Amino acid sequence: MPAVDRLLLEEALQDSPQTRSLLSVFEEDAGTLTDYTNQLLQAMQRVYGAQNEMCLATQQLSKQLLAYEKQNFALGKGDEEVISTLHYFSKVMDELNGLHTELAKQLADTMLLPVIRFREKDLTEVSTLKDLFGLASNEHDLSMAKYSRLPKKKENERVKTEVGKEVASARRKQHLSSLQYYCALNALQYRKRMAMMEPLIGFAHGQINFFKRGAEMFSKSMDSFLSSVTDMVQSIQVELEAEADQMRVSQQELLSVDESVYTPDIDVATPQINRNLIQKAGYLNLRNKTGLVTTTWERLYFFTQGGNLMCQPRGAVAGGLIQDLDNCSVMAVDCEDRRYCFQISTPSGKPGIILQAESRKEYEEWICAINNISRQIYLTDNPEAVAIKLNQTALQAVTPITSFGKKQESFCSSQNMRNSDTENDKIVPKAAGRVPETEELIAPGTPIQFDIVLPATEFLDQNRGSRRTNPFGEMEDESFPEAEDSLLQQMFIVRFLGSMAVKTDHTTEVIYEAMRQVLAARAIHNIFRMTESHLMVTSQTLRLIDPQTQVSRACFELTSVTQFAAHQENKRLVGFVIRLPESTGEESLSTYIFESNSEGEKICYAINLGKEIIEVQKAH
Repeated sequence: MPAVDRLLLEEALQDSPQTRSLLSVFEEDAGTLTDYTNQLLQAMQRVYGAQNEMCLATQQLSKQLLAYEKQNFALGKGDEEVISTLHYFSKVMDELNGLHTELAKQLADTMLLPVIRFREKDLTEVSTLKDLFGLASNEHDLSMAKYSRLPKKKENERVKTEVGKEVASARRKQHLSSLQYYCALNALQYRKRMAMMEPLIGFAHGQINFFKRGAEMFSKSMDSFLSSVTDMVQSIQVELEAEADQMRVSQQELLSVDESVYTPDIDVATPQINRNLIQKAGYLNLRNKTGLVTTTWERLYFFTQGGNLMCQPRGAVAGGLIQDLDNCSVMAVDCEDRRYCFQISTPSGKPGIILQAESRKEYEEWICAINNISRQIYLTDNPEAVAIKLNQTALQAVTPITSFGKKQESFCSSQNMRNSDTENDKIVPKAAGRVPETEELIAPGTPIQFDIVLPATEFLDQNRGSRRTNPFGEMEDESFPEAEDSLLQQMFIVRFLGSMAVKTDHTTEVIYEAMRQVLAARAIHNIFRMTESHLMVTSQTLRLIDPQTQVSRACFELTSVTQFAAHQENKRLVGFVIRLPESTGEESLSTYIFESNSEGEKICYAINLGKEIIEVQKAH
């Protein structure tokens, strides 16, 4: 080992400047050693703290591995093998925790304790001796100064003797403290090297013991277990890579579609609409009233389930019922200058919720789907086939128009067909009691009129000379004088669905067939607007009155009503057949279909009562 620098004890008594200079070097070395020892102790305490933290961490990890089994995973299928593996690893963690705890104890005894002992004993001793040496030196200097001030002329032996004794005592004390201080500084040069090596030896022995114990713990059985777990993880990794490749291919295919997939309402003119839907799902905007005149729109996910319309907010686990769609009605509405709005009304006619679709395609498909569901097609054995059949039949049977003028132009062809049918009726008599065919009731291709509020001049002098008898315009006389003398006067709230020419009025089947064709045409061509009117039944006329202006929209003599009936299943549907003379001398038959807020049977009862009153008046 290299030689160690020393302070000469023989020079302690002389206390020369050279000795003091050399002493300052030793003191500087001791101060540096004190600073370094404090830093070294902090580093070793950090290692010890980390080891203690490792003990707590392995203990917590073991508990957490066992807690996996108690977690209520929503997708926990096939976790049995993982659970058993984690249980085994938990036992391993408990054993490792014991090893880490033992290692932490060894580090405290063999690494931290020697450094603490060196700092508290050796370095503190040097510091204390330094202070004592300084006090003794100061006391010696004071006694020497006092001795030097003894007078020369007036010597006092007693005083001189006392001062001499004081100087000798101070010098002896300084000599003793300097010897102790020098010895401590010389010994410190050896102790610092021991203090640096001993903690590291303890640290190394602790780690070696830890690894030896760990090697004994992880025997061949542990190696085989780790090998099996590694194989399992690798197999999962292979499956993951295969799944990732498949998802990557699918992602590329999905991203290679046309931009129209992302653009709402890309094909406004001719969207591809499926009118045979019996279920539908997607996002719609729901209108909510927040005050007397204020509203908000909320984007929610809607879907149909059987005959119910369900709504599921984002983040919700399941949807909730919004409205029952059985026997409901749906119509397009204008709402707050928004596009693609429609309203669902209850079977009683009460207005329901207002929804907004994001495109014309979604808008029309939602309306068609709700219409199909409202007719309870979903309850049949093959609802999709029934929906397709109904829509195809209706599409072939009807050609809707929205102008009465166009209807008049097409009357000629239908009239010719009626004349030919009449001639055939005369030649081939029909068997009594059988149900007429559809062609015998309504001519194929007969146009349908859906609107009732038309300009009054549209029908002026069309068929009946100079006198205007427009059944769908305002009457020339807006007063109802017959209502004053009428024995019957009942008012019903109705909505006009449509009217069409028919071939016969001998059976109510013609009304049922007209109802079917009108409703089918509305559903196919998305004509959902309906004009609400007041139907006044008197003993003389049937009059349609505008509820706001009280203007008569149409008026029919009760004697011209030859058939009337309510729908057998949907009790709110009612219709009647009107027989009117034509300018050619023949008569035309037209069926008018309405939806009432009340039961259609009540309207039929009122009409029948009016006709009975007319018969009684004729008899008298």
